[in-house]
Amino acid sequence: MTSTGIIPTYQRFVNGVPVPSFSRRSFRPREKYLILLVFFTFGVVCVGAFFFLPEFRGGSGTVNSVYSVYKHMQKAGPELLIPAPPPADEVNEIPGGGKLIRHDYFDHPDPHKIKDKAMLLAKIEEADEIDKMRNQRVLEKPDVIGPNPPLMSVVAPVKTEKTVETAIEEIGVPKQDSVVTVPPAPSNRYPDTNDGEDRDPVTRERRAKVKEMMRHAWDNYVRYAWGKNELRPISKRGHSGSIFGSGSLGATIVDGLDTLYIMGMHEEFKQGRDWIAESLDINSLSIDLSVFETNIRFVGGLLACFALTGDVMFRDKAAQIAEKLLPAFQTQTGIPNALVNLKTGASKNYGWASGGCSILSEFGTLHLEFSYLSDVTGNPVFRAKVDHIRRVIQAMDKPRGLYPNYFNPKTGKWGQHHMSIGGLGDSFYEYLLKAWIQSGREDQEARQMFDDAMHHVIQHMLKVSPGGLTYISDMKFDRLENKMDHLGCFSGGLFGLAAQTLKNDMSSRYMEIADGITNTCHESYDRTAAKLGPEAFRFTDSSEARALKSSEKYYILRPEVIESYFIMWRLTKDQKYREWGWEAVQALEKHCRVAGGYTGLKNVYLEEPMKDDVQQSFFLAETLKYLYLLYSDDSLISLDEWVYNTEAHPLPIKGVNPYYREQVGMLLNFDLNCVNMKEKIFPLDSIELDLAQIQVVCKNCVIALTMSLCVENQSG
Repeated sequence: MTSTGIIPTYQRFVNGVPVPSFSRRSFRPREKYLILLVFFTFGVVCVGAFFFLPEFRGGSGTVNSVYSVYKHMQKAGPELLIPAPPPADEVNEIPGGGKLIRHDYFDHPDPHKIKDKAMLLAKIEEADEIDKMRNQRVLEKPDVIGPNPPLMSVVAPVKTEKTVETAIEEIGVPKQDSVVTVPPAPSNRYPDTNDGEDRDPVTRERRAKVKEMMRHAWDNYVRYAWGKNELRPISKRGHSGSIFGSGSLGATIVDGLDTLYIMGMHEEFKQGRDWIAESLDINSLSIDLSVFETNIRFVGGLLACFALTGDVMFRDKAAQIAEKLLPAFQTQTGIPNALVNLKTGASKNYGWASGGCSILSEFGTLHLEFSYLSDVTGNPVFRAKVDHIRRVIQAMDKPRGLYPNYFNPKTGKWGQHHMSIGGLGDSFYEYLLKAWIQSGREDQEARQMFDDAMHHVIQHMLKVSPGGLTYISDMKFDRLENKMDHLGCFSGGLFGLAAQTLKNDMSSRYMEIADGITNTCHESYDRTAAKLGPEAFRFTDSSEARALKSSEKYYILRPEVIESYFIMWRLTKDQKYREWGWEAVQALEKHCRVAGGYTGLKNVYLEEPMKDDVQQSFFLAETLKYLYLLYSDDSLISLDEWVYNTEAHPLPIKGVNPYYREQVGMLLNFDLNCVNMKEKIFPLDSIELDLAQIQVVCKNCVIALTMSLCVENQSG
């Protein structure tokens, strides 16, 4: 390399002969870009540091920012230069007299510590005062099995002038914001669950066996998976792979609690009740939950316990959870998405559901819980949501009069034309009939929609096999699949209820279908080696009511067949349904019971089937509850007063059940800033009220008083 010019040059050769070199007086483009990049990076770092350091951002300008930094350095300078105080045992004379003593010198306590201690004590005293005030406002935990408190008579003298402030003081409303809740609609009695035994000794023995099964399932859950969603009975640990994911929501506790109450297992019930009150907190979780599953298991389970006990803790927990589901309804059509994140409120649908559609059996299975929740809380938003769903679906054109399983909440159009009374469609039809029953048979729209839907189901999907077995086939794109799901076996009881609750031209046909479907589902059990039914079964020329695919041969403790046994027994008193139920009990004990609980099976057609090591929460909520009621007297959770949601949680029927506990009473709103309200409010001769039934809600300057009271000689 030579250096004959300003820029270094290199000797060039052509065919081995040196070529005269020429010096370069400029940079190559690549070199220019590299130099510019270096300078640009340096500038960004400098400017970024100047504008984005915390001490610089607070200033209103460059001069102020620099001055602020200068002042900080000026303050820090003396602190850096002045040496630390000498040890306590050293005495240093200070110019002008006096001694330099450390803060921790034993004769002179640290003034900072004194100040901190005083502040801490003040905060402790303040916290104690707050706790005392809270304890004065919070009611004692209700007695879930005892009677209601007696009424107290309060005689109020007639007063001509009473201001809002005076009324508040006399009633005893706390001055700061507070919420005090109590049962909104008291009842003098609770459902009788201590009796309900059948007079037949064999039936009583069978009922006792089912109760022992419940105790075995519950005790092992408590022992190995307490607080987790479900139990792995073989590995004896919690199950985190369920539909609720890794969040510890105690699904088995909430789902199985009303079963404990109905069976009279009050110690176990109290154990679960206390966990819900103290540990069930969905606000701390950031997970995606199924709107459908959360509603039927959690909201439905909590509302059932509220109806059975009057304990408002259950009602309030149900309302809190339901409110967390409301963001899922924020779609273009108001049809909710399938999943909602508890923390962010973001919602979405399953990608596999016909291109991100909502599922009929999910958004169509909210009506019972949301309607009842509005009635017992006084909050109309829940009922408004499900009423809107019904209006949207009812206005849609229906292929062949049938409801497809998929609906796009963005476009407002049906997805894939797949119709089923089993999975993806089942409980939509169930809730049409049961919404009518729950309303005290006043919701005629729901009953009409049910009858219209069943008319087309019978016309297009109901089949009878060559062997005489009645079934309702899935349909895809106008083609019958000749397949029925275990989930669809609930329809035997559904048709039975439809026949029994309204006598019309279809009643006998409904009951005929109910008997036929229940018999077919029993055959699906009886034709397996385990005597427990597969997840789905098919009908072909060579096989009937049998699973043909390996993915359909499992049994996960499902309840739908036993549900139909229970309802058909209550409606017909045909002894065969109790015998079929006992066959299922024996099969469960033989194949599903293990030392740590109950497990599902992977192939019901094998004599010794492999076990899946999961005790589903619905086994306690549904399967065992329906078996217990199958061997109980009709008076226990009577079908005349209760309607079961799709997770077997009993909800009271409006107008006929004294435990409906609807939010009723007198509502008085006072605006403290309103001059007109400072005149006479309500002069009374006397008031007789249950002091335990007052609900006080103070929010900003508005006070709402909801009272269950009887007013005599009221004037003004």
